Amino acid sequence: MHKIPVTVITGFLGAGKTTLVRHLLQNNEGRRIAVLVNEFGEVGIDGDLLRSCQVCDEDEAADNNIVELTNGCLCCTVQEEFYPTMQELLKRRDRLDCILVETSGLALPKPLVQAFRWEEIRTQATVDGVVTVVDCEALAAGQVVGDLDALAQQRQADPNLEHETPIEELFEDQLACSDLVLLTKTDAVDGATQTKVEQWLKDEVPKGVKIVPCQQGAIASELLLGFNAAVEDNLDQRHSHHDHEKEHDHDDDINSVQLSLDQAFEPKALTQKLQALVKEQEIYRIKGFVDVPNKPMRLVLQGVGNRFDSFYDRPWGADETRQTKLVVIGRELEKAQVEAAIA
Repeated sequence: MHKIPVTVITGFLGAGKTTLVRHLLQNNEGRRIAVLVNEFGEVGIDGDLLRSCQVCDEDEAADNNIVELTNGCLCCTVQEEFYPTMQELLKRRDRLDCILVETSGLALPKPLVQAFRWEEIRTQATVDGVVTVVDCEALAAGQVVGDLDALAQQRQADPNLEHETPIEELFEDQLACSDLVLLTKTDAVDGATQTKVEQWLKDEVPKGVKIVPCQQGAIASELLLGFNAAVEDNLDQRHSHHDHEKEHDHDDDINSVQLSLDQAFEPKALTQKLQALVKEQEIYRIKGFVDVPNKPMRLVLQGVGNRFDSFYDRPWGADETRQTKLVVIGRELEKAQVEAAIA
């Protein structure tokens, strides 16, 4: 049998990876796609959101097409969780056309790709391509890598200047490993700003890597699949900050808080509370489901920085407990403080 192609979707927190995967599932053009979701935190927000697409086959194993890893960053748990998960998926490869791996926003792509060099995996699967999703609005506002002009001037003045933060290094590693960069949320900036961001990105990505604007994950599947890059075979040409390290360490101060509240919220009031919390603490990402009073449908809430989006995705199930479940990702967060600010 041929090797099954695996597409790795990487990118910073809130860039739109899950939205991209949802769109691809909903417009799969007959492909049988397995999705492996790496969730940062114990609450399976992204996996649940993907299941709500209702595009899986209606056989008894359909729900197993979406797999969640909940023990932190995928590239850190690659031996404990990724390896056995891939082994189980590969047992079903005669029923699959491709696999998508949506990494955590804090995951380095290269350690994951290196796992495809293991003999038990490389004979059956190949990394078809790495797609990096970038939030244009956040990047233009300096929420990921700081002020673009200042950063460019610093690098030009002194290429050896130690100005990078761990998050900046992570972002650069994601770009360096990419076969395609998708620039999301371009509708939130003007044309001149978008051009400025694209020009900066062109200097950061490997030669030949294209930067493609993408709204709400709506992009042709032909652009995401079929790179035939065999990334695991040319990793040495994809340089990163961690090439000479035996292991990489994430910023230990970054953590997630998971809240399950038996409480309903009006969306506007909850958003105002969360925006106030973001001003008080260093919070990168908020996502989850909200129980809205007198509404039969579940509200999906997603926030990056001080920006929040929401939509109703499906009715609450008859046998489902209506709860507000949120994952808050930031620096040195304490659950009691976060819950007190919201509840």
